[in-house]
Amino acid sequence: MAKIIIEGGNKLSGSVKVGGAKNAALPIMAGAILSEGPVVLSNIPHLNDVETMEKVLSALGITCKKLGPGTIELSSHSGISEEAPYELVKTMRASFFVMGPLLGRLKKARIPLPGGCAIGVRPVDIHLKGFEMLGARVSLDAGCAVATADKLVGAPIMLDFPSVGATENLMMAAVYAEGTTVINNAAREPEIVDLGNFLNSMGAKVSGAGTPSVTIEGVKSLTGTNYSIISDRIEAGTFLALGSLFEGPISVENCNPDSLHAVTAKLQEMGTDLKIEDSKIIVRGPTRIKPIEIKTLPFPGFPTDLQAQFTAALCLSEGASLITETVFENRFMHVSELIRMGAKLNIRDRTVVINGVDKLIGAPVMATDLRAGAAMVIAGLVAEGITEIGNVHHIDRGYDNFVDRLKGLGAKITRQEQDNHA
Repeated sequence: MAKIIIEGGNKLSGSVKVGGAKNAALPIMAGAILSEGPVVLSNIPHLNDVETMEKVLSALGITCKKLGPGTIELSSHSGISEEAPYELVKTMRASFFVMGPLLGRLKKARIPLPGGCAIGVRPVDIHLKGFEMLGARVSLDAGCAVATADKLVGAPIMLDFPSVGATENLMMAAVYAEGTTVINNAAREPEIVDLGNFLNSMGAKVSGAGTPSVTIEGVKSLTGTNYSIISDRIEAGTFLALGSLFEGPISVENCNPDSLHAVTAKLQEMGTDLKIEDSKIIVRGPTRIKPIEIKTLPFPGFPTDLQAQFTAALCLSEGASLITETVFENRFMHVSELIRMGAKLNIRDRTVVINGVDKLIGAPVMATDLRAGAAMVIAGLVAEGITEIGNVHHIDRGYDNFVDRLKGLGAKITRQEQDNHA
């Protein structure tokens, strides 16, 4: 098990390039199951979750070939299996994305119920109800979700909640359904738009992606394509949260500011100076950030995936801040770790009250999940003394080459691989 060691309190400045979006890459990789020709994907981030998805696809019979840094070719020349292996699916919730395309192409799928970060229940009921609306027979058997259909028929689907995963899974299942499917109360995230654009590049007929109503006209077949993944708005937001704590300037490059309006609005409330250009945002932090209130919401609201990072930053605000988490019910596990560093935090139901302190003190802490891990890195970089972060495999799931990129900004940060036999 590795750990990250940070000597905090050093000035950070410079530029950092945002990589491809993990949350766009994973469903798009799964969507390659639908294609009858080779799919070449570029701007793929080098992450543990991407490697896990490659293993899942390989186990299903998809050939995965690396063509170069950030570029892979996915093709299904031989038969595709309808069953994903439990050993892989249990480690990553996004493995469940293969169910929609498998059901669409094979009219059958058997997928173990998923794992991933322990940040809440995140049931897959919404996905399964949608498959039933398309004409599939759905059941649970030995810990697996099973769906079969003689054929899929387009239908109006109303989601109980604008679930990103359910919207994406149903879009992929509906591509081969007869007639028209309309997904109402659909998620609006930029990653939904990217998936729709990818499917259309193969010959699908998807319209309305990024709006509350997505329409899919069924087609008979899809061809191969070359497609580049969008940049990662959550990674961009993480670097922007970090930049709010330093005079900088820190230039966050290769990002899409249009996908970050809720984030940049809060940064401006905090007193940061932002220069927003076409594909980069330059941030300069104030002498001390101002306290604010945040409520996480589905897009275009403030992203739940940036809640932990902003909690860490606001620990140093001048006054009391409130962050309310409305998306996941168990996403404050980083709070106890920040308290170990001298933060003054209290949880009241689904709101954390942050009373700003003058400084944080380095301490041994844990990355309790992916985004909490990024929050601990932010806290360590601004704290006095040494911070050691354990469980960094969580961080590896969402941030490519995180340590070296932070070094490029002037951080004194190292990664140590620990001997499991020690």
